[in-house]
Amino acid sequence: MFIDRARIHVRGGNGGNGILAFRREKFVPRGGPSGGDGGRGGSVFIESTEGMNTLLHFRYNPEHIAGRGKHGEGSKCHGADADDIVIKVPVGTIVTDELTGELIHDFAQAGERVLVASGGRGGRGNAQFATSTNRAPRYHEDGKEGQERWLVMELKLIADVGLVGLPNAGKSTLISRISAARPKIADYPFTTLEPNLGVVDLGDYKTFVVADIPGLIEGAHIGAGLGDRFLRHIERTKLLLHLVDVSGMSENPIADYQTVTHELEAYSREVAAKPKLAVATKLDALDDSSRLDEFGQFCAREGVEFHTISAASGSGLKELLRAVERRLDQLKREEEAALAVTLAATASQF
Repeated sequence: MFIDRARIHVRGGNGGNGILAFRREKFVPRGGPSGGDGGRGGSVFIESTEGMNTLLHFRYNPEHIAGRGKHGEGSKCHGADADDIVIKVPVGTIVTDELTGELIHDFAQAGERVLVASGGRGGRGNAQFATSTNRAPRYHEDGKEGQERWLVMELKLIADVGLVGLPNAGKSTLISRISAARPKIADYPFTTLEPNLGVVDLGDYKTFVVADIPGLIEGAHIGAGLGDRFLRHIERTKLLLHLVDVSGMSENPIADYQTVTHELEAYSREVAAKPKLAVATKLDALDDSSRLDEFGQFCAREGVEFHTISAASGSGLKELLRAVERRLDQLKREEEAALAVTLAATASQF
């Protein structure tokens, strides 16, 4: 089951108490205070990993409480520190504080580790309070309480290319043909109930990651259908492939394209402004070529690069992948150029 939102409770362990003790040993009169300090409570960390792609495990385990530090002992023995807890999350997880709404961290890369709940400091034993004027202190400190908070985690899949379109536009069939992903495919709407990720191998050690989200319908940005739950997963993509069914199943491909475009704009202008390729699908079932011609002319007027494919027969897939590769390379060069300009501007200030 794919779960992309979770709410968890984290609490650092309390520190151990310092103790009140005095040295009692034969032939050592007035041995003095010997109460040891308490140990530190365990802290809670969150760490990103590539070995996960869902937050499902938090549904059954929302409580993450670190252990308490051991109390101090006599002979100035320090209590043992408690072990820390490390919570694993998928890359792409955003963690926020539920109470304040503060962004704690956006885990964009594997191996990132962030402290989310500090363990309490151990209390001091009475040996720590001994001075030249107070050689036998009879007080000690209790351990401090660990930090406690509720966290909200939201997963946004990290992919290079996102597939968008109406239900049954051919997104799942396409991702199954160009990658090893095996989503459910059927001839009825809303077959895809959760996002799917696939890695496309272009050869020469070149790959890109593609994300297929459930189909969008009119009103998706306000809760209609299933796509609104997963639109966040295309926020991180660099390029969108807008799939439109031009077979006899669709009465007006242009209207279909505009419907999805409107939903993307209503959800986020940044998402709608992402570079995109328009892809006419299901050519093998095309019964009226004028429908395809009209859609191609519409894309030309809109300034959107246009491609035609049949995922069932494989027609046009190689050309589409080459176009995606070219566009991703172009976007990479633009990012590198923008970064170089930023670094140069920063360096000129010093």
